[in-house]
Amino acid sequence: MHFDWTAVAAGAGVGLIVGLTGVGGGSLMTPLLISVFHLDKAVAIGTDLWFAGLTKVSGSVAHHREGHVDYHVTKKLLTGSIPASILTMLYMHFAGISKNGQNTLAFALGVALVLTAITVAFRPVWYKVGIWLERWITRENRPFLTILCGAILGVLVSLSSVGAGALGVTMILLLYPRLDMKRLIGSDIAHAVPLTIVAGIGHASLGNVEWMLLIELVIGSVPAIWVGAKLTKLLPETITRFALCACLLLAANKVLKLV
Repeated sequence: MHFDWTAVAAGAGVGLIVGLTGVGGGSLMTPLLISVFHLDKAVAIGTDLWFAGLTKVSGSVAHHREGHVDYHVTKKLLTGSIPASILTMLYMHFAGISKNGQNTLAFALGVALVLTAITVAFRPVWYKVGIWLERWITRENRPFLTILCGAILGVLVSLSSVGAGALGVTMILLLYPRLDMKRLIGSDIAHAVPLTIVAGIGHASLGNVEWMLLIELVIGSVPAIWVGAKLTKLLPETITRFALCACLLLAANKVLKLV
């Protein structure tokens, strides 16, 4: 079997960023697949969804074992995101977006990248916003709002492969500001795995996955995520956060120019 070592290196680079920051896998991989590997936008999104799902499986299992998953929150998010993802994929199929709607996909990806950069840049602020919102978000309407947020993520992730990480964490933080940070991150990862795989299956049914390239990317990313997680202790969080924001905005600029 002949391996493309450029793909392995790309997977390692993105994996390192994921390990360092906890986000950025889907956000950076799709633009990379479009610009470096020259994949069709729909194929890049489909391949990245599988990359995100597979690389987050081990993290999801680890958080489950540590008791860091709030399944009440995760189930509510999935109640909204899975049907929304399925409906979005059906719409893409019947509207022919994966073949004829490349500008729509590029626009959705660009918007998702900008939103992700904003959520990452102002991460320390969202907790305060969540506490402020508690006067309106009550025990009665919180379940509905959680399902609604899940639905928004389902549509966005299916169209762009971006959003399950940083945007998901921010939405949970705004709705559940008093949730322990470890449980918040664990719940987001537990939600992201089934969502990205369901959306990935939808894209695979449309022929939007480059399987060999996916294998090469995952081979590079798995050890790199572990190395990145170890390096997190050595680098200031502010530096890694703003470096990631810069990469996201550059990627968004490049993608939006394709619209």
